[in-house]
Amino acid sequence: MNVTVIGSASGISSEELALRNLYLAHGQALFTYVLRLLGGDTHCAEDIVQETLLRCWKNQCLADSEKMAIRPWMFRVARNLVIDMHRTRAARPPEIRGATWLTELGSDRDENEQILTSIVIREALEELTPAHREILHATFFSDRSIQRAANVLGIPQGTVKSRVHYALRSLKAVLQKRGVHH
Repeated sequence: MNVTVIGSASGISSEELALRNLYLAHGQALFTYVLRLLGGDTHCAEDIVQETLLRCWKNQCLADSEKMAIRPWMFRVARNLVIDMHRTRAARPPEIRGATWLTELGSDRDENEQILTSIVIREALEELTPAHREILHATFFSDRSIQRAANVLGIPQGTVKSRVHYALRSLKAVLQKRGVHH
């Protein structure tokens, strides 16, 4: 069987064919299992399945898939990846997850309280370094993702994440010094 990839001059290698067959044989069941573990998050489930297959390829399990029980191994790898993802998310400081204490500070308040809160926050922002103000304006106040802010500022995403973390930490400290607690 000679399968060709669009745009390539040659056919698929035996490894690529083995990976494709492995996906066809186990991919749907693996995806369903991971989707259930993740509570229905299809994007994460697709990433986990892809990473599982990649690890299978890296560990050279493709040639041995006929000889060994590859399916239980794949499910164990996928389960471990899901656990690692949950641990990573749990280890991240709450300031850089979706909703932050700063968002909660302005919610469920009447108009006067929101105006006063915005004044206090604006004054607290003035006490931050220019770099911290810049990163908060580029992300939080401009409602940009980390990736979009990184593109706008011309810096790596990791740098944006760490600057946001430290800027929010500094802002929180300034607000606490002013008597604002969440």
